[in-house]
Amino acid sequence: MIVTVFRSRLNPEHQAEYTEWAARMAALARTMPGYVSHKGFTADDGERVTVVEFDSLDATQAWGRHPEHLQAMKRGREAFYLQYSLQVCEVRKHHHFDTTRPAADTPPR
Repeated sequence: MIVTVFRSRLNPEHQAEYTEWAARMAALARTMPGYVSHKGFTADDGERVTVVEFDSLDATQAWGRHPEHLQAMKRGREAFYLQYSLQVCEVRKHHHFDTTRPAADTPPR
C-alpha cells in the first residue's frame, strides 16, 4: 500500500475553477487500477490535506502520469495553489480499530 499525503493552500482567486478540476480528478482517480481511496481535510488555518491510497507504487506512478492529471498538476502550479507539498509513503504496518468489527493487523501488500 502506498499513501500519498498532499498538503496545500489554495489561491482564493481560482476557487471555482479549482472546485471543477478537483471533482474531475476525484472521479478519474477512482477509475485508476490500484486505486484504494482518497479523502481531503481542511484545517482551521486554511491548510488542506488530501490522503490518497493506491495498492502499489506502480499504480501511484500511473496516476501521476495520467494525461488529465498532468494537466491538473500544471494548472495547479499556474493558478490553484499558493503552496503545496507532496509525500509518497510506503505502508509498513496497518492497524485498524472498529468497535463494530474485530481489530486486525494487516501486513503491507
